[in-house]
Amino acid sequence: MVIAKCRFSGHPLRHSFVDLGMSPLANAYLTAEQLNHAEKFYPLHAYVSEDTLLVQLEQFETPDQIFSDYAYFSSYSASWLKHAKAYTDKMVEKCGLNQHTQVIEIASNDGYLLQYFVEKGIPVLGIEPAVNIAKVALKKGIPTINKFFGVDTAKELIKQGQKADLLVGNNVLAHVPDLNDFIAGMKLLLQPDGILTMEFPHILQLIQHNQFDTIYHEHFSYFSFLTVEKIFAAHNLKLFDVEELPTHGGSLRIYAKHDYADHPRINERVNQLKAKEIAAGLHRIETYVTFGEKVKATKRKLLSFLVTAKAEGKSIVGYGAPAKGNTLLNYCGIGKDFIDYTVDRNPYKQELFLPGTHIPICYPDKIRETQPDYVLILPWNLKEEIMEQMAFIGEWGGQFVVPIPEVQVYPSPERNLLLTAS
Repeated sequence: MVIAKCRFSGHPLRHSFVDLGMSPLANAYLTAEQLNHAEKFYPLHAYVSEDTLLVQLEQFETPDQIFSDYAYFSSYSASWLKHAKAYTDKMVEKCGLNQHTQVIEIASNDGYLLQYFVEKGIPVLGIEPAVNIAKVALKKGIPTINKFFGVDTAKELIKQGQKADLLVGNNVLAHVPDLNDFIAGMKLLLQPDGILTMEFPHILQLIQHNQFDTIYHEHFSYFSFLTVEKIFAAHNLKLFDVEELPTHGGSLRIYAKHDYADHPRINERVNQLKAKEIAAGLHRIETYVTFGEKVKATKRKLLSFLVTAKAEGKSIVGYGAPAKGNTLLNYCGIGKDFIDYTVDRNPYKQELFLPGTHIPICYPDKIRETQPDYVLILPWNLKEEIMEQMAFIGEWGGQFVVPIPEVQVYPSPERNLLLTAS
């Protein structure tokens, strides 16, 4: 048996974090014609590196195969757009950005963030690997190049006179198989007094809130602050500030500078978070290797709820077609025998089918038409936004089901209002 190696240190990966069985690529949605064809399944087994405590998956497909034509468009989430706008306002003030500075975003998606800098007259450049998504950004008037990022892309941009005063990467670090090349590229592209910010899901939240469904093949790595600080330091980048964010079930926003830069000073939040992670045991291998048992218990509870609901003659549908939902459904073996269909606001996903389970993806109005008893919210990180959008299920007594951290049933906000009024 070939033992995989840590993508940062190169040391052998001998410790299991969680084994989620065999699963297709989480964003490999199927057309009706593809349903009768063979589907590729890959091991979805996360390991933890003993020396760096970086949780990671082996790489089975190249980024080009995974991301060149991608189904995730950031602009379909209202709460994510609000988050992006707030970040823009904050960074313009914090960094003194103006028409003479340059903002570069790696994995800029459909221009969801850079559009707000453009509105303020600040020069921007997006770097987006997915051809279909880069085209959408260009149509919006956001300067975007269609490339994967690393040292070679950084060197090309520098030759063209491009360097970043603010370099941004939101929810991209986890998607990078060659971490060292990616971070070395950022080091090159950052102006001497530039600031780099990155957002990524925090493994502390994944462990504490049982967010195992955020593990899928497109996410190669899962970070604590303690680990990411080591990785950036190896590339002569210093983390000087950090924020804990509610996005994606609990994320970190790290701020980095060149290690030779005197300013900004190290914020006390850095030491506070490191102390918090140490108190939670994130510096010890034992914390990681016990996670798998929690996941098995959650699977049993969710299946028990669904079996009981179906035995009582209840109808169940899904809301959303996110990658995390595909991990959950495939790991738990939940298919059309439990879930009639799911819905999604993203028209690129409608009329397709979920990978592995082949559950059809419909338009959101179908829920009003079919009046199901339960709506299983697959993008649970957006549950408040979704419950508000779909509050009308209370008209027929419909209820929401949230699977993570463990199964919970919520009455519709509208039904609560009706009960209060009566």
